[in-house]
Amino acid sequence: MIPEFHRIRRLPPYVFEEVNRLKAQLRACGKDIIDFGMGNPDMPTPAHIVEKLIETARDPKSGRYSASKGIPGLRRAMAGYYGRRFGVKLDPDTEVVATLGSKEGFANLAQALTAPGDVIICPNPAYPIHAYGFIMAGGVIRHVPALSPEEYLAGVSRAVRHSAPPPSVLILSYPSNPTAQWVDLDFYRDAIALARRHDLLVLSDIAYSEIYFDDNPPPSVLQVEGAREIAVEVNSLSKTYAMAGWRVGMVVGNARMCAALARVKSYLDYGAFTPIQVAAAAALNGPQECVDQIRSIYKSRRDVLVSAMARAGWPIPTPPASMFAWAPLPEAHRQGGSMLFAKRLIEEAGVAVAPGVGFGEYGEGFVRIGLVENEHRIRQAARNVKRFLEGSSVASDVGEAVDAA
Repeated sequence: MIPEFHRIRRLPPYVFEEVNRLKAQLRACGKDIIDFGMGNPDMPTPAHIVEKLIETARDPKSGRYSASKGIPGLRRAMAGYYGRRFGVKLDPDTEVVATLGSKEGFANLAQALTAPGDVIICPNPAYPIHAYGFIMAGGVIRHVPALSPEEYLAGVSRAVRHSAPPPSVLILSYPSNPTAQWVDLDFYRDAIALARRHDLLVLSDIAYSEIYFDDNPPPSVLQVEGAREIAVEVNSLSKTYAMAGWRVGMVVGNARMCAALARVKSYLDYGAFTPIQVAAAAALNGPQECVDQIRSIYKSRRDVLVSAMARAGWPIPTPPASMFAWAPLPEAHRQGGSMLFAKRLIEEAGVAVAPGVGFGEYGEGFVRIGLVENEHRIRQAARNVKRFLEGSSVASDVGEAVDAA
């Protein structure tokens, strides 16, 4: 008998698969499902980006191998973006690596930086690749509760004291997927100071840095003096320009870590299709009104979601950033947990959400709602949720009456 493969054995069953399977079954039976479960942008990629892709793809040479760390023009565009947006000057040759989305960048960084048994400090709840990229690389995850940025940072020193061997990497991710929280520059200053005290490298994921809803855009950890000596940042064009399927991201910052990532990638891929990279450069260098429009759509959906669900009897905190709402379970459903609630919601209300436990044990008691349906569908979902909650309340009252009798 062939034994289970080592790396696969270290990965738990995919928590979201159960909800995805239910969703597929219900749709196959003709049921309309309003799907907030996946962070998959539904808006079209801006036209000028698509046109640049088409123009470049017509070049007979465009089908050749590209460059695994990104073509020079794209790396210059990424460095230019950091200069304009954050006031951070990067060397595009040594401090910028273009990646096949932020997820690939993060996973291959883990491969580049991790020896078997290395301890990694990771927020919990968190986007799954933050932990499992390192687990697949042979690392050991030290989960730190992160239901608020302050809770996370306070827990890092405790984790360092109680870890053997000492941790080597600290993961940051703000605006957060799934909690939608973001931080100011003082948080990053404290995080870098903490990392220096404990000899930690810092990996910061800011894939949602352009999806924010007030006048203060989220900062970059690289704005902190000296951060580039120990930190890299993972970023993405996926949400900013509605380019999720294009798979264009970046890792920027510390030159030594960027070089390690580039070396790993040189063995694994030849980079994205060159016309995609040229179009990505056009996105970064071109007009940015499309980013404002995308941000405005998410803000409008957020406002409709919060107000409509409140009327339905499900109060949801207003997310300050990202394309998600992090919603506590309705009181009547808290005892059953997030997985049961998500399954019942899709079966009885036709509404799909992501169970919080899928983002780590400290995500239990919450679900993540993606702002990936239009306002009409959001209001329709709220009506379905209202009927579902009212039915649950009636069932609960009947059950209590039977128990009392």
